Amino acid sequence: MTAPPVFLSANDCSSLIPDDWTVGVPSAPLPQDKTVGGLATFGDAQTGQLDKANARTKDAVTIVRKCEARDKAAAK
Repeated sequence: MTAPPVFLSANDCSSLIPDDWTVGVPSAPLPQDKTVGGLATFGDAQTGQLDKANARTKDAVTIVRKCEARDKAAAK
């Protein structure tokens, strides 16, 4: 008995990535005051925004790779 045929279509793996990720992660707002505390708070907030952006990049690459692997496995 042979396996049934698998019909593959050109699925866009990138469609699995949230659309709003194309907008990017905004910068933290600049401090209103020019104090050391204000600048330290900004630096901490900016680092948090960078962490979000880096996580999105990693997640997007992982999503596409898993999608491609799934499609290759289905083709076999």
